[in-house]
Amino acid sequence: MSQKKIFLVLIAISTVSFLLHHGGHLNLTLETFWMGCPSFTVSVNQGSGGHSGKHTSVAFLKTHKTASSTVQNILFRFAERNNLTVALPITSCDHQFCYPRPFSVHFVHPHTSPPDIITSHLRFSRTELRRLMPNNTIYITILREPGAMFESLFSYYNQYCLSFKRVPNGSLETFLDEPWNYYRPDEKDSMYARNTLTFDLGGDKDRPFTELYVKRFAAEMEKVFSLVMIAEYFDESLVLLRRLLSWDLDDVLYISLNMRTADSKSSLSSDNTEKIRDWNAIDSALYDHFNASLWRQLRALGLACVEREVQLLRQSRDRLVRSCFGGNLPPLRSAAQITNKELRPWQPSAKVTIVGYDLPVNISKKGPIPPRDECLKMIMPEVQYTKLLLRSESVRYRKRLPIRSRQQTARSVGQPRVHKESQSQSLLP
Repeated sequence: MSQKKIFLVLIAISTVSFLLHHGGHLNLTLETFWMGCPSFTVSVNQGSGGHSGKHTSVAFLKTHKTASSTVQNILFRFAERNNLTVALPITSCDHQFCYPRPFSVHFVHPHTSPPDIITSHLRFSRTELRRLMPNNTIYITILREPGAMFESLFSYYNQYCLSFKRVPNGSLETFLDEPWNYYRPDEKDSMYARNTLTFDLGGDKDRPFTELYVKRFAAEMEKVFSLVMIAEYFDESLVLLRRLLSWDLDDVLYISLNMRTADSKSSLSSDNTEKIRDWNAIDSALYDHFNASLWRQLRALGLACVEREVQLLRQSRDRLVRSCFGGNLPPLRSAAQITNKELRPWQPSAKVTIVGYDLPVNISKKGPIPPRDECLKMIMPEVQYTKLLLRSESVRYRKRLPIRSRQQTARSVGQPRVHKESQSQSLLP
């Protein structure tokens, strides 16, 4: 081999090595290129404009106890980095869109409309969301294995949901033995005690289970949601999400939020898991359907490609953690132990402990690091982040108020958007 060829080979190797070491998106692009991984195309008109081809109109249905707070944090930070507007609830709704009432555009704070992204808890209403969101919005949601999800719901809401509160000694096993002794379908917060996913999706939590109903409900979901993530395969779901939205790897980095301590969790026997699935039969069938659907999508992409991208995601997350916190994540702490009040997670009751993180005083290290603000927001709980976003979006709203008053558009709150799709009858509201 001539000296010239050797020199060119060395240059190529050095360049690839540099990009793999330093790159986020370039790192991922090169890896998937060498592996021959197919690209993931979006089936809607992107029309994002000015964001390097990234899709910026996203509606995330935030379901309960499904790792959805972590997805929400990803979307909040993406919106801030790209100067996007996030729909936030009016003050009387607190940090949720007046859940459990069906979503209405009137629940959206006027300073956060028209929005690019919506991601706070709401009960799904396709009609109302279509009035609010752009025509090219991509809809996503997340589900969790029903046994683990119901155990978490029972623990988290045991002092709020009367169906749980009246159970002697707060025993999940006692509830599962005779659920109808404690469950009242029409009372306050009953949606946490049966088929919560179905309720969040706008369905009837107390409808008698039939395979036909579930099949039709799942088909309606597939028409609306471009991606249904699965909490047990969170990183694999993020691979599909990143490709669906044409985002960079850095856009989907995360730190897990809203977790319980080990002593706040109950281990489930196989018998109790089956009882939970029977009691939440519609949720269970939907989970099974979309878990299978997720793996069909992953196999179509190529499991080797998915695994490599998951590894890259975790490596990039580890690098970000090191740059933010000088090494490993700060230890998990209870709210009472966290000195920074902006980082204290909400505690639902004295019977369950939700843990969070405290940002170290000194996060400055050699080399390029994210701003302190970015590090803090990665570990900021939902309630505080929502309030922070509302303050910043209200400032932006007031700055552009003179322009808005002269340029009223059809995107104002409460004015329906025009959609070309037919308005056929649907199981989803």
